[in-house]
Amino acid sequence: MPRVAQSPADLLSQSDALKLSGLEFMQAILDGTNPGPPIGQTMGYALHAVEEGRVVFRGAPSFAMTNPMGTVHGGWYGTLLDSAMACAVMTKVPRGSVYTTLEYKINILRGLPLGMEIDCIGVTDHVGRSTGVAHGEIRGVEDGKLYATGSTTCIVMKIT
Repeated sequence: MPRVAQSPADLLSQSDALKLSGLEFMQAILDGTNPGPPIGQTMGYALHAVEEGRVVFRGAPSFAMTNPMGTVHGGWYGTLLDSAMACAVMTKVPRGSVYTTLEYKINILRGLPLGMEIDCIGVTDHVGRSTGVAHGEIRGVEDGKLYATGSTTCIVMKIT
């Protein structure tokens, strides 16, 4: 079960993180060896599954995630899709390298009801020495319906 960092001191140092491949890094968050970032707790989602080239986050939007019209804010969809797609890229980043999102795009296909449990799935299309490309989707756990899609490009940088 993933645990969440409660302060910056809880996160791995860059030197410790660089000793792990991206897949090892993500697996260590999933199994609780290393803490995950607090954004998941803030936004109501957690890492659910990790394999090479694929990551799943599970969560549900709460009232705190709504816009002035009372519907789920587009930023919630974007945050989840950015997390899943970028972390999918991370699973293919070698030891001694880091990555970050360069750009991402989302398409919201239908509104999510508050409290509805979803899976946000990120899958890599390509990860090379300097770029990673991935796509993602948000689907209802119970109904299987597609609620949003996304795509991303990440930069991969060798540090050591």
